[in-house]
Amino acid sequence: MTRFLIASPNSGAGKTIITLAIMRIFKRTGLKYQPAKSGPDYIDPKFHEMASGEPSVNLDAWAMQKPEIKDVAGDGNLIVEGAMGLFDGAGISGLGSSANLANILSLPIVLVVDSGKMAHSIAAIVQGFKNFDPSINLAGVVLNRVASDRHLNLLTTALSKINIPILGVLFRSKEFELSERHLGLVQASENTNLETWINAVADALTPSLDLEILSKLGSKVQAKKHVNPSPLGQRIAVARDIAFEFSYPHHLKAWRMAGASISFFSPLSDETVPDDADFIFLPGGYPELHAGQIASAKTFKSSIRAHAERQTPIYGECGGYMVLGDTMIDESGDSHKMLGLLRLETSFADRKLHLGYRQLSSLGPHFKGPLRGHEFHYARTLSANGFPLFSAKDADDKKLPDMGLCSGQTFGSFAHIISGI
Repeated sequence: MTRFLIASPNSGAGKTIITLAIMRIFKRTGLKYQPAKSGPDYIDPKFHEMASGEPSVNLDAWAMQKPEIKDVAGDGNLIVEGAMGLFDGAGISGLGSSANLANILSLPIVLVVDSGKMAHSIAAIVQGFKNFDPSINLAGVVLNRVASDRHLNLLTTALSKINIPILGVLFRSKEFELSERHLGLVQASENTNLETWINAVADALTPSLDLEILSKLGSKVQAKKHVNPSPLGQRIAVARDIAFEFSYPHHLKAWRMAGASISFFSPLSDETVPDDADFIFLPGGYPELHAGQIASAKTFKSSIRAHAERQTPIYGECGGYMVLGDTMIDESGDSHKMLGLLRLETSFADRKLHLGYRQLSSLGPHFKGPLRGHEFHYARTLSANGFPLFSAKDADDKKLPDMGLCSGQTFGSFAHIISGI
């Protein structure tokens, strides 16, 4: 059985680069496994899918209950990429960290360390992470951004004193860095050279990677069967293209397993919303980068407005929520007319970061039971008039302003729901 979690002491250490290389290397061996990402993330899982050949899932130790985590993770081979630093979680408590997830799933941890600006000090850092929480199993380290053979010798000598195995080494190269934008990495679907890049990093890591140890990490587990809420419709239409890519695979899978059919349409290609849809979902993504194209998508706009007139439920999250509004101002200050189904005006001309987990309760009939989600965007709300969709609290139970808007059967907010739908 091969089951482990790849973590690091901090963000920016190269977790994603090492994860993609390891996933590709295991794919080359023929191993079938479930790729996964700890926490709320839409972008990294798409890279996982490219590297592994399998759809990646999100496992969130703050937002999901343990049975749901175990159900989504499954009982087979599993390679999980952590988020931020190993012990970084939500709010003051730190709940929901990669370490929490590793404990829930009994996963050994492979620690990726950015070694570029240290030598002997690496032993103190790794020893500290090993001993900080006795409940975790730190199986070994992968050294990233190693400068030279001499540098590697210094690092190896230091780690030998604390009996931590080195499971892999990636030497420093500008060729191995990935392009980023305001919400994280540039999306996998926009990176035309990604396949070549993944192979190059995998080739560089292969000679040092200890596959024998990695392939034996973890043990067989019994997956839990989680009962999901009923789907929001039986014929669900989901917007999907490079402007609307942020939908969680575990939601789509749960809806299908509950008997719903799911179809996709592209607003950027000016495709019509399927006429027989009984629920429409506009997920988040990067509509602000394509606002002009969305504004001119007459077929898409007329078909979704026709659905609104006959009271088909239409739900938008984050970017999808903004598209449901009246206008969106892009980063250049140009205003673009959106669907006009909610009295909402948003702007990217003067960015403001909104970030954090959200505990949500529906203020109307649109959702049942408590919901957990997250918010991550840079939009400013210039005006929002109407009945709010959610009451909200943060991860520390602090009351937040109500979120979102609803008008009849059209509703949305900046929150991405992780669990509860």
